[in-house]
Amino acid sequence: MTDAPEAHVTVAFGSRIDTVGWRDRHARGEVPDAWPYGLDKLARFCDRLDSVSLPEPSRTQLAASRVGRFARRRAVASAARRIGVAWDEHVARRMLTLAPRPEMYTGAIWFTDAFSRDRHDPVVASQTRVLRAMDGVYVNSRAQVAVLADALGPSGPPAHHFPFGIDADFFTPAAYPERPLVVSFGGDRDRDPGTLYEALRMVHEAVPAVEIIVQSRSEAPTPPGVVKVPTMPHSELRALYRRASVVMVATRPNLHMSGLTVSLEAMATARPVVLTATPGVDDYFVDGENAMLARVGDADDVARRALALLADPDAAQAMGGRARQEVERRFTTTHLATAMAASFGLPTTTPVPG
Repeated sequence: MTDAPEAHVTVAFGSRIDTVGWRDRHARGEVPDAWPYGLDKLARFCDRLDSVSLPEPSRTQLAASRVGRFARRRAVASAARRIGVAWDEHVARRMLTLAPRPEMYTGAIWFTDAFSRDRHDPVVASQTRVLRAMDGVYVNSRAQVAVLADALGPSGPPAHHFPFGIDADFFTPAAYPERPLVVSFGGDRDRDPGTLYEALRMVHEAVPAVEIIVQSRSEAPTPPGVVKVPTMPHSELRALYRRASVVMVATRPNLHMSGLTVSLEAMATARPVVLTATPGVDDYFVDGENAMLARVGDADDVARRALALLADPDAAQAMGGRARQEVERRFTTTHLATAMAASFGLPTTTPVPG
C-alpha cells in the first residue's frame, strides 16, 4: 500500500453466496475465481478485504435504514476509509439497509433499461433512490452511461464505466474440434429465444450433421435437431465451450449487454461467437475480427454468420484465437478489479483498461 489512508473494503453479496464455500469450490477447480466476479482481487488494492452475505431486508429494517442515512454521511471524514461494494442494484439495496458503510459503491445492470422504459415506475423510483445514496455507480456497457447519469442527476454520485472481465485462468483454450457443435447458454430477461431457435432451426436444416445444444429458460418447444440441457455447473459449461465450434447469443434490444458473460467465456476458450449487436457491443467486439455481429431480431443473419464459420473451420479457429488474445489483453477479472479499485479512488499499480 501507499501513504494513502488505510482502506477496509467489504463486498456485499446476496444471501445465496458464501465466499468461504465459493473459495473451496474454486480450489477444487469447480468455479472461476476465488470470489464471484473475481472481487477477491480487490485485496490487491486495499489494506483489508472481507465479505458479507445479506438477506432481503424486512420492512422494519428498511424504515430504520432511512432514519440512519444522514448519520452515515456525517461519518465519512475518518483516518481510515471504510468502503462497501455491491455488484448490482439489488444487492446495493440490501447493503444500504443492512450493512451500510461511510462510503458505498455499486454496479447497475438492469436498472438503466428499466429507467429508460419508465422512470416513474415505483420500483424504478426506489432503485433510483438507492443508487443516489451511493458514492459511485459503475456500469460495464458504455450505452448505459448517459441513462445512468440522467438517473443520478447533477447532484448525484458519479457514473463510472469500465469493461467486464472473466477468469481467463479458468476458461482456457482447447484444440478446435473436428466434430461441429453449436452451443448457446443463458436465460436472462433480455435473451431472445424466438430469434435463437429460428436461427438454430436454419442451421440444422442447412447442415443436419451439426450437433446443437442450448441451455435456455424458454418454455417454447426446441426446433428439430436441438438438444436442450438444464443449467449446469461452471466446470461442465467450460467443457462444452471447449467442444464447441461456434457459440451463439441472441438478445433483444438492451443497454446492459445481455449475454456478455457467455460471450467473454467463449472468447476465453478461443471459440468464435455469433451475437446480436445491441448498444455497447463496440466496447468488446469487432465484427469479423474477434466475433460475428448479427442484426437484432434477424434470425436469418444470425444463422448465416454461424453457417459461415461452420463452413470455414480454419477461419473460425483463427477468430477464436484472436478472441482469446483480446480477453487476455483487456477482459480478465484482474482488469476488472483494477478498474473498480481506481473508480473507488484506491491506489492501483497496474494499468487500468480504458
